[in-house]
Amino acid sequence: MENQKAKPKQEMTKASQNPTVQDEHKGAVVTIIGVGLIGGSMALALKDKGFAKKIIGVGRNEASLQKAKELNIIDESMPLEKAVKQSDIIYISIPVDATVPITLQVLNAVGNNQVVIDAGSTKSALCQAVATHPMRKQLVATHPMWGTEYSGPEAAVRGAFEGRACVICEQELSDKAALKKVETIYNKLGMHIIYMDAVNHDIHAAYVSHISHITSFALANTVLEKEKEEDAIFEMAGGGFESTVRLAKSNPAMWAPIFMQNKENVLDVLNEHISQLRKFKSSLEKENIEYLIELMENANKIKRIIK
Repeated sequence: MENQKAKPKQEMTKASQNPTVQDEHKGAVVTIIGVGLIGGSMALALKDKGFAKKIIGVGRNEASLQKAKELNIIDESMPLEKAVKQSDIIYISIPVDATVPITLQVLNAVGNNQVVIDAGSTKSALCQAVATHPMRKQLVATHPMWGTEYSGPEAAVRGAFEGRACVICEQELSDKAALKKVETIYNKLGMHIIYMDAVNHDIHAAYVSHISHITSFALANTVLEKEKEEDAIFEMAGGGFESTVRLAKSNPAMWAPIFMQNKENVLDVLNEHISQLRKFKSSLEKENIEYLIELMENANKIKRIIK
């Protein structure tokens, strides 16, 4: 998930008055299941790029659906089965523990000309669950690698996916026409696509995304436990602390299922992270400044990868 300095303002989600880009898929009816940060941002992007003439919102929270309408993110809301029947594209962006049953429900209702896309942060559980479904080919399993610590339709932003990566898993199991449509959408949104099997996706996601959130949650708990003066935290916290602990503001209802679904990989990376922390602890306890510098210099190598 990427850094975001300030909470997105509501005006960022207002419908654009700019002409949309003409596209072969212009005029599609799109259902967004889960009109939050990702789903809401996707709805805005699909309209802005000309992929959707109508956006239907589906969700359990009526207040959120109403807010999405007020912000012009969706055009209307309705129950899932009714929405699916009317849609060319169904985009599923909900917590991963709900993604499997909802995706199966959607696949039970779609035909050969409809495309189902999921945006979950874990992939193995979903891909295993749909493997033998007769409409598996209509699903394109994706993970757009973008997000912020905010949630709900108010968090949706325009241009969210520009310059980001999107992982597509098990593309060989998707219908060729469905896959091409999804690739076109993500490319038009400015994303570069990475193809990966579900198992490797979950391994890499644990290292580049999931551990960052656990570390942030843990650091926030550490500071809250040790620093009892909230005013001191507010006044003294610099940019380094703010950027490191930012993810601790993320929605637990979304992240707890991610950690549990990807438990084995998260535990593996967490054990390595704890091992690294112990090395820093040991260097301080033994006043071994040479080893401390060595640890930091080794960490500096990340500059070759992340500028």
